[in-house]
Amino acid sequence: MASTQDINKTSELELFGVRFHALTTHQLLKLITLRARQDDKTIVSYVNIHTLNLAYELKWYKDFLNQADLVYCDGFGVILGAILAARNIKLEHRQTCPDWIEALAAACEEKELSIFYLASDCHVLQASLEKLRQRFPRLKIAGHHGYFSKYGYENEQVIGRINQFKPDILGVGFGMPTQEAWIKANKGKIEANVFISIGGCLDYYSDSVFRGPRFFTDHGFEWLVRLIVNPRRLWRRYIIGNPLFFFRLLKETLAD
Repeated sequence: MASTQDINKTSELELFGVRFHALTTHQLLKLITLRARQDDKTIVSYVNIHTLNLAYELKWYKDFLNQADLVYCDGFGVILGAILAARNIKLEHRQTCPDWIEALAAACEEKELSIFYLASDCHVLQASLEKLRQRFPRLKIAGHHGYFSKYGYENEQVIGRINQFKPDILGVGFGMPTQEAWIKANKGKIEANVFISIGGCLDYYSDSVFRGPRFFTDHGFEWLVRLIVNPRRLWRRYIIGNPLFFFRLLKETLAD
């Protein structure tokens, strides 16, 4: 794990034994671009309610998050939970990749850093890459879709493509916890400095999936839009997962 001396210790928080950081977007992107110039491999991940529910049940996933160099807060639910648990965090510390993907691209273009996105299907990936290339013509960027076998020959072929490009930053978006398991299994074979879990970022950035009105995304109701748009896939995550998270938080708070 890379040195964490450039992360202010006062930004570290914890819920359910999972460590994460209270950072603004500016701080997050500064750390990512700083680490992208270092030879040590840096892991950047995120927490939301679904993440913490998974980490509560999967020890390897909890260990992955705790061993990551930087874990930012993606979601108002965790912000609210941390405030209720008397943690030092503010609404400005909520980050979500679709909101800062262009700011990261701009910083990388300016600093001559390269990005490779391994995520989504071919259509979404190409739409996202084209959008970024149009807005940041000097950006060094490439990608590969995420629909490939994560083991064996096909996986090695994809790793070969990544290593041929030699990105400073690799964004991996297969959904949780598949993306984290893939990073854990393959980071030692990949020539990249920063590995970022990005979830469904490209689906939202390319407008392939509706995020909802800005009011909803800015006030903690994006989950409701996602549930309405895709109830069959997400009902368990939100209808069961959200109350379960706060029940566990109450138990932990009372135990303290």
